[in-house]
Amino acid sequence: MARIAGIDVPKQKRGVIALTYIFGIGRSRAKEILEAANVSEDKKVTEWDDDEIGRIREAVGGYTIEGELRSEVSLNIKRLMDIGCYRGIRHRMGLPLRGQRTKNNSRTRKGKRKTVANKKKATK
Repeated sequence: MARIAGIDVPKQKRGVIALTYIFGIGRSRAKEILEAANVSEDKKVTEWDDDEIGRIREAVGGYTIEGELRSEVSLNIKRLMDIGCYRGIRHRMGLPLRGQRTKNNSRTRKGKRKTVANKKKATK
């Protein structure tokens, strides 16, 4: 199993797919990395030799990934919440930020339903 950027990439998968297991690397960036490292996209991780792994590690080193990227994203969200902009307020309230309707859907952001009891009618 090859270890790249502190992550064990799965050895039975193709190189492009295996690199996507690293946070911050998607399909297109994985293709760029393999192209820069001069490794075939269709090659499985088990077929990589030590030289190729070294070149891939070097190519991956040029990107912000894993812990550094996670902290950058969380700092960006914290900054939005601190300045009190619309998106920051939505983050604080746990609601969707990008204009979605919240009357029926958005259960992922809002969490489990909280039932609100009806008012009791006054008897005369």
